[in-house]
Parts: sequence; C-alpha cells; structure tokens
Amino acid sequence: MQYRVGIIGGGGYTAGELLRILIHHPAVELAFVHSQSQAGKPVYATHEDLVGDTELHFTDDLDLSVDVIFLCSGHGKSASWLGKHQPSTQTLVIDLSSDFRLSEDFVYGLPELNREGIRSGRRIANPGCFATAIQLGLLPLAQAGLLTESVHIHAITGSTGAGQAPTATTHFSWRNNNLSIYKPFSHQHLAEIGRSLAQLQGDSPVGELLFLPLRGDFTRGIFASMYLETTLTQAQLQSLYRDYYASHPFTHMVAMNPNLKQVVNTNKGLVHLTKHASRALIVSVIDNLL
Repeated sequence: MQYRVGIIGGGGYTAGELLRILIHHPAVELAFVHSQSQAGKPVYATHEDLVGDTELHFTDDLDLSVDVIFLCSGHGKSASWLGKHQPSTQTLVIDLSSDFRLSEDFVYGLPELNREGIRSGRRIANPGCFATAIQLGLLPLAQAGLLTESVHIHAITGSTGAGQAPTATTHFSWRNNNLSIYKPFSHQHLAEIGRSLAQLQGDSPVGELLFLPLRGDFTRGIFASMYLETTLTQAQLQSLYRDYYASHPFTHMVAMNPNLKQVVNTNKGLVHLTKHASRALIVSVIDNLL
C-alpha cells in the first residue's frame, strides 16, 4: 500500500529533512510540496542535496484528498493554514510547528510518551527539539513518581533550531566561535515539558524545572545535561531507565558520555546517567532536525 503525502511549507529545514526521508520511502507517493514563495521552482533548487533524487517542483496548488499532510511552516502559520483549509477527517495531519503542542485536539507526538496515541491519532503535534531532549532525560523519573525535586537543566542547540530565515543571532559571522544564553528560565518549551512530566507523575507535583538554553556555534544537534537530588543508587537509576526504554527503539541508554556526532543525521536519542554523591546527572543528545 502507498500513502499519498503532501507537504505544506516545503522550503524550510524541517521540510528538507522530511523530503530526504519520504522521497525514497517505498510506501510513500509525494503528491505535492507546497510553497507560495518557491512555486514553480524545482525542489532541489532549495534543498540542493536532492539533486538527482527528485524532479518534483514546488507548487501553490493543494490536494486535500491526500492520506497525510505535513505542516512544515513556521510557528503560528500552521494554525492559520488549518483555519483556512479543512482536510478530510480521514487525512492524517502532522504539524511540525509549535502551534498545537498544548492542544487537546492534537496528540503530542513523542513516541516515548504517547506511542499508542500516535498510532491511532489523526492530528499529531510534533514536540519541540529542546523539549524532546529534556523529556528523554526525565520521563523515567516522572513515571516512577520520583521527579519531586528541582531539576537544573542546561541545553545547547545548533543554529538550525532557529529555522531557515536569517536573524541577527543565526548568521555565520555572529554564530561562529560564539556561545550565548537566551530566554533563561522562561523558554517556551517549558510548557510542553511540564505538562508531559505532570501527566506521567500523577498526584505528586513535579519539581521546579530550572532551564538555561544556549545557542551553540554548530549547525545541528542538541546536548542537554540535567541534575537533581535523589536517594536512588546508580544501579537503581540504571534499572529504572533501562526498563522504561526497553520497548522504545529510538532511544538508547549508553555507558559512556554521549556526544553530538553520535546522533547528528539520525533519529536516535542517547541517554547517559551517573550518580555523584546525592545528585543524579543525566545527559541526553539528539539531532534537533530528526
């Protein structure tokens, strides 16, 4: 069986990654790649590494009868698009922006949290990149009801996390050989992280999440480190995490401290944990575009 797929907002980084996966997928027929600004141009003119892989052209025409629609436009634009267009209730809509991550009408699309809901849902909201890395580091503790102490989080992201449109903090001459903190303790991903952890933890309130996000001078990847007070031993922590992720093939517990080169251009999440006196240190790394 082949699924007919359409992409809205085909010119950005996430759409490029999606195209690289779908073009060669045996069960996918790409029906259209929509972009008002690029309409008529070949897809490989924007996503240059797809030269020789596809002759598709961007279009401003829509076919809402497809089986799956991916929304890859910028934050705020997905909600606007769905407000103007009504895909069939049988069409699977997957939003890669932040617009519906807190919506009750969408399944929050983190497989390590909502795998069954994703399988049966028709409206899926892709989680944020920081949110994914941080949740992979904390979900097992929340499920066990042990995330009651404050969690100190430092996470650094590559420049692609800011999207393709150039800004003062994304162009090469500013980003190269540079490091900066932004939105300390107030990053927008805290809302979705907090909701997920609270759902898992149940009656016990989740400890305060003290999150310091940083911009790195690399292109892609997220490196997140978290620490908190706990009475669990290293062996107990290892057992808790291995049991949680045993049935989740994308996330791997690793014995050595992970690095970004292990995950860039993959959909792997690597998690490493150690105990230092009364503190648990958790490191989580992902590719922010996959």
